[in-house]
Amino acid sequence: MKQFEVPNIYRSELLSTVKQKRKREDKLKKDFSPTLLDFGKLKIYLARHFGFCYGVENAIEIAFRTVEENPGKRIFLLSEMIHNPQVNADLKERGIEFLQDTYCRQLISFDELNEDDIVLIPAFGTTIEIEKLLQGKGIQTEKYNTTCPFVEKVWNRSAQIADKGYSIVVHGKPKHEETRATFSHASSKTPTVVVNDMKETMELAKYITGEKTAEDFYTEFKGRYSNGFDIIKDLQRFGVVNQTTQLATDTQAIAEYLKQVVKKHYNLNDITVQERFADTRDTLCYATNDNQTAVAALLNTKADLAIVVGGYNSSNTSHLVELCEEKLPTYFINDADKILSSTEILHCNWRTKEELVTHDYLPVKSPVEILITSGASCPDAVVESVIERLAGFFDTQEQIENFIEQFSR
Repeated sequence: MKQFEVPNIYRSELLSTVKQKRKREDKLKKDFSPTLLDFGKLKIYLARHFGFCYGVENAIEIAFRTVEENPGKRIFLLSEMIHNPQVNADLKERGIEFLQDTYCRQLISFDELNEDDIVLIPAFGTTIEIEKLLQGKGIQTEKYNTTCPFVEKVWNRSAQIADKGYSIVVHGKPKHEETRATFSHASSKTPTVVVNDMKETMELAKYITGEKTAEDFYTEFKGRYSNGFDIIKDLQRFGVVNQTTQLATDTQAIAEYLKQVVKKHYNLNDITVQERFADTRDTLCYATNDNQTAVAALLNTKADLAIVVGGYNSSNTSHLVELCEEKLPTYFINDADKILSSTEILHCNWRTKEELVTHDYLPVKSPVEILITSGASCPDAVVESVIERLAGFFDTQEQIENFIEQFSR
């Protein structure tokens, strides 16, 4: 896989050494067991896979290179490059301005742009409408497009089944940049509707079976369907694609549920159901799959608590928190500074996005055992700072150099 030039400020010698050793020993990525950092009084178990993915490194490389190659030019980002506060802050410090926030609220009017400006498309991609708007102003979107290849893979899959006459159901968070982009690309080809979760999927299924009246659909799913969507006929043949950072098990469950509804409603078997339900398989990216599988294996390790590091508006990171919370106390933080002391931690409720302080989060025992992972947009340097912060409470920071030497062998 291609190697990217990512600024050293995001790298960690410790974690790079750990990852390289695991990669040498497990080239086929079949071993998802965690890596132990044994500090004596503190034991930290690192997930087998975590941190920057291919799409994120690609986006960062393009963004930083664009700044270096275009001194004096106005450079804009459509919205956050990735969902990580440190990276977005660094880009702002280098003079990049954001046109929109993560919820598509306009910060700088598109009217202020001209053909001499540079506009970076974020890793989530963007809508066809915005891309055409920029191109209409003479702005070269192709040269500065950092859309993740795995997001584009979903768009391509959508186009393929649209060409065969299927409509599309997108499993994604309706307000997420990637979902909005995927919806735009899919709906340009075929009727499209978005579902957020299984609860909404079960309600959507009632329109397929006729349990709900067609009129109710347009109220219940307002803002979630394409122009001209006909609930009577547009769900007679469809396939399911997803926002690439959703929980794999959730997307698989949603697709299987809708497939079974179609089979029963039209009295079809496993072969004939393909006439009405497209086989899209799973469209999650490799990093989301690897990180979620690694967390599942990580949770087989006996521990006192878990810490998940990443941006609070990061979808893939919040799903890692969700998985961990099912097994043990979990703290979602975006920086080592959120570990206020050995007795207090400021962390985020992934559902409400509100921060709260928990007291006495570290148990009074020896050793204290902690599971750690991070999202696909979180720099390893941030994770290392979290490890250093925790190690400091046990007076064992100096052991980090020993770990680097140990994993280098």
